[in-house]
Amino acid sequence: MCRLSRSELRSIVVLLVGFAASSAATADALSAVQILRQGGCGGLVALAQPLLHNALLDRAAEEWATGRSLAAAAEHNGYRGDSAAGVYLRGPDSSLLDQMRRTSCRTVTSQALREMGIFRQGQDIWLVLTSAYTAAFAPLAAASVPSRPSASPAWQVPVAPQPPAAQSSGTAQPFGVPPGPSAASLALRLVNDIRARGARCGRRSFAPAPPLMLSGTLDGIAFGHANDMAQNNYFDHVDLARQSPADRVRAAGYREKLVGENIAYGPQTVEEVVQGWLDSPEHCENLMDPRFAEMGIAYASGRATRHGLYWVQVLAAPRA
Repeated sequence: MCRLSRSELRSIVVLLVGFAASSAATADALSAVQILRQGGCGGLVALAQPLLHNALLDRAAEEWATGRSLAAAAEHNGYRGDSAAGVYLRGPDSSLLDQMRRTSCRTVTSQALREMGIFRQGQDIWLVLTSAYTAAFAPLAAASVPSRPSASPAWQVPVAPQPPAAQSSGTAQPFGVPPGPSAASLALRLVNDIRARGARCGRRSFAPAPPLMLSGTLDGIAFGHANDMAQNNYFDHVDLARQSPADRVRAAGYREKLVGENIAYGPQTVEEVVQGWLDSPEHCENLMDPRFAEMGIAYASGRATRHGLYWVQVLAAPRA
């Protein structure tokens, strides 16, 4: 068995401390955040758990860097805007830990934070940190739509046709991937139970509303948009062809006088997504709007860096 003298042990300790200091000095921005959280800003604040690095927040950081507000960038990528914190840094990796310790240590070590993302351009670095988990809900309030399509040609690009079965109105169609008509029926029952009881959506109270009916056409529209977001890795009411929900409804031949849409990213079950919408005031208002008569709902599995489920609920009032 090898025994070390006290002087040898002291030398090893000095080497280890020097290695740790060198590693910290060359840490990138994400590593610097973790070092500060695990060290409590050098003992100034309570220790905090490491953050999860999330590609959605990388994109939010890029959008913040290119001119969108921090709150809007967070919300566009599925997070609550008021839960996001931002840190801007400039310099080489070797300076980041010291910069962060001096200027934003209490921000990055907040116990409420859970996830973070980064965007870097040269020596400019943007960090977005959030207390929200990856379960995104983005509302589109019900709105009257004009009788004619938008005059802008970019909004008149037709969507890909839906399968023939999805064009007939009034029947439940396959629900997302894999097919599951019972899931659409469950969603309808949950939504109608809420409408029958009435609900409080944020500061607004809604009286009981008439039940909705499932529309196969709206199911097909919902699935088309959910699948497009899943395949192309984005999360927005306006699709890559710049079509709004009302545009997609019209393109499918549905004659509408009112259209609304709820979307979500992350929930794994029908119950979870409906409850999430109910807990969000703007989504809840869509669910409770007595003017809507029909709905369609679908989900699709994400690809690339976003593997969760994309959900779309389309609500509409048909013309008489």
